[in-house]
Amino acid sequence: MKYPVAPFHIAIPVHNLEECRVFYRDVLDCPEGRSSDHWVDFNLFGHQLVIHYKEKTITEDLHTNAVDGKNVPVPHYGVVLPWETFETFSKELKDKGVNFVIEPYVRFKGEVGEQATMFFLDPAGNALEFKSFKDIDQLFAK
Repeated sequence: MKYPVAPFHIAIPVHNLEECRVFYRDVLDCPEGRSSDHWVDFNLFGHQLVIHYKEKTITEDLHTNAVDGKNVPVPHYGVVLPWETFETFSKELKDKGVNFVIEPYVRFKGEVGEQATMFFLDPAGNALEFKSFKDIDQLFAK
């Protein structure tokens, strides 16, 4: 079933609202929208990301699943970007000193679903993945 692409909305918990505000605004270059003393809206590549303050609780170790020989953090969220945007964005993140969980690389090279991908954490430990396909029709290919 096909639907027109529409902006998604995601709200995530952060225990350090101001540190995460700086990360999303200044490191990821997300324009800031509405906010209060407990939450902040961001434009994440045209999608609505909201960080909500949540008191820090006992943290678990980062959970991962093996994908293409890498340990992919679960859960995670992100955006599928055009190929050129992915290349520019990943270079900007490297230049800003972002510590990657999985450095930008091409996954499933030469196979169905070939994609560029990268993973990193925000200051609250939320895992983000940004990816790209040279052929966007491969997004759901089997």
